[in-house]
Amino acid sequence: MASRRSPGKRAAQRRQDPDASLTDRAYAELEELIVTLELEPGEVVSESALGEQLGIGRTPIREALHRLARERLVNILPRRGIVVSEINVGAQLRLLEVRREIERLVARSAARRASDAERAQFAEIAKGFEAAARGNDETAFMRTDRALNELCLVAARNEYASGAMSLMHSLSRRFWFIHYRQAADMPLAAKLHAAVARAIAKGDAKAAAAASDALIDYIEAFTRSTADPA
Repeated sequence: MASRRSPGKRAAQRRQDPDASLTDRAYAELEELIVTLELEPGEVVSESALGEQLGIGRTPIREALHRLARERLVNILPRRGIVVSEINVGAQLRLLEVRREIERLVARSAARRASDAERAQFAEIAKGFEAAARGNDETAFMRTDRALNELCLVAARNEYASGAMSLMHSLSRRFWFIHYRQAADMPLAAKLHAAVARAIAKGDAKAAAAASDALIDYIEAFTRSTADPA
């Protein structure tokens, strides 16, 4: 498991993105800590400790934690504290049932509605997946996956699909991070993610939907395999 990064390094990263609000910064950093297991499932955390670690005030931390609670990454327990949510294969498979249908819609809609600038970004994201796979860089892979998810939701221009998908992406990334060493084929996963990005970049809605289904097929097989690695 990766060691926790210093507040000084995080502060430097935040200065590079001055337009982000403190709450958005707190959310992004806490989400990454949870997804990459620096905050482990079942771990009890506090607003004050997290604020000190990240160098962010308690109000933005509190708002970020409430957002993470809506996404089921943490549980806020009155008088008991904040607990990082546990992980369950059965729940993950149920999530994928919903994710398959909505993600296909999002990919198809993004291919139809993306601007020229967004299509260029999708093409760069496809390259990013391949670079992460070549370097076996798990953190780069996760960040590129997040970038693809976020850009898809913007380009799809459907606030209802966006609201539904935003509740699932972080849970999916965390599940991947926990199990990918034992069960995943990163080059294949990168190829499947890149195919979605490239189809959207080309404006091919049919290919984007098919690529999305192929990706979810792989993710479902990967998820099932974690229950019985042998």
